Amino acid sequence: MSRERILVVGAGPVGTVAALACAQRGHPVTLLEAERKVDDSPRASTTQPPTLEILAELGLIDEYIAHGLVARHFQFWDRPTKRLVAEFDFDRLRGETPFPYVVQTEQHKLANMAIERLRGMPDVDVQLGARVTGLSQDADRVVVRAEDENGTRELIADYVIAADGGRSTLRKALGIEFEGYTWPERFLVITTTFDFQSALPCCLRNYMADPGEWTNLFKVAGDDGRGRWRAVFPTREDESDVEALSDDAVRARLARVHVPDGEGDVVHLNLYHVHQRVAKQFRKGRVFLCGDAAHVNNPIGGLGLNCGIHEAWDLAGLLDQVIRRRADEALLDRYERRRRPLNIEYVQEQTVANKRRLEERDPARRAERFRELAETAADPARHRAFLLRASLIESARRAAAVD
Repeated sequence: MSRERILVVGAGPVGTVAALACAQRGHPVTLLEAERKVDDSPRASTTQPPTLEILAELGLIDEYIAHGLVARHFQFWDRPTKRLVAEFDFDRLRGETPFPYVVQTEQHKLANMAIERLRGMPDVDVQLGARVTGLSQDADRVVVRAEDENGTRELIADYVIAADGGRSTLRKALGIEFEGYTWPERFLVITTTFDFQSALPCCLRNYMADPGEWTNLFKVAGDDGRGRWRAVFPTREDESDVEALSDDAVRARLARVHVPDGEGDVVHLNLYHVHQRVAKQFRKGRVFLCGDAAHVNNPIGGLGLNCGIHEAWDLAGLLDQVIRRRADEALLDRYERRRRPLNIEYVQEQTVANKRRLEERDPARRAERFRELAETAADPARHRAFLLRASLIESARRAAAVD
């Protein structure tokens, strides 16, 4: 069996960023992915300013922006009345970050960009179609079991980064509890060619509050660069898969966001359960959880993927210091000490609050939430403070201060 310095499991955006960050620091890396190709179904796409800073450090930023859409603003709407409640402008963060905007680039594009770079680097081995089935470890090494078309084998690593998703095989193999809950409703994502800006004076990112059925509405470039809109809706708790995915139900939901009957092709549907969960540990011995393997959340606000990329970048830096003997192994405890509380405070709490804001049913409380948003947007200091937190810039600064 060969010995790998760093083994990364999962070739999504978090795993590929972790692998690239380690490889660019000069460390041998093996990347294992269960599937034969990167999943290109519509998933996360919103990339916050501090994440763009990481992509710039990795040398990916120009390509990344070229394959996406730059979104300077985001808006909150009262959907039933078509009233714009508040607009936030990332340009208020000019001077705080070199990227005072978000970029809407689908996550599979980032993963593929990173894999292309990795395949051109020495001492890097990218293996697609290699499914990890378990692991064991002692004080000096980790043994990972994987299977592919040639059978089952074992790989020995100094360190393992588990970025293998919310159903993480490695998290389960380590016996780490995934604390939290599942929302009773599911989320339905409708991807359509309809141009919502022809029907509404909206921007590229919109959050539409409605006590009956809120909607998130945002635009991505699509693989052909011609543009796609994604509309996210909650389902009723008693709504079956067949009903939610039926053409009548899909068209009815789009009509409630002002899509004329029959306009806009529906190019993709995704119906999924939504969780708010955080692993009880982010590290066990020489194995570290990153991204969805460590935490999952509802997508309102575009925070989960960004937090995972921050973890990958942070962990690569800590591993680099230990491997180069600039610090002892105790430094690696900083990873969990930093990342787990930050995820709870800045991702879990914010995404739950974002959802509650959109679905609020009490008229008085709903009006109060709208008033707070409007007053925040109108006040320059509060506007900026809101964006520092919503963009995860505040979180990134807090992480740097944790010893």
